[in-house]
Amino acid sequence: MSGRWVIHLPVGAPDLAAAQRIARVIARWARILPQVDPGELTVSAEDGQGVRHRVFCDRLLPGGRRCQLRADHDGDCAGRMVLR
Repeated sequence: MSGRWVIHLPVGAPDLAAAQRIARVIARWARILPQVDPGELTVSAEDGQGVRHRVFCDRLLPGGRRCQLRADHDGDCAGRMVLR
């Protein structure tokens, strides 16, 4: 069976912002794999996995690329990841 699958990787973080930062770092490392779609990355609390929070903006940019800045960022979108 082919298609898309979601891999859930629990991490320890003190709050949502820290979990999103960790997820951005993991996504940057995982970009070497062509099967990974970091734009769709979300995080959730372990006991509230039905409530997911986007990690990246993922808006469509000219030329078909996607914004790779954090979700709800200020300013213009960008086609490259920025770790903060």
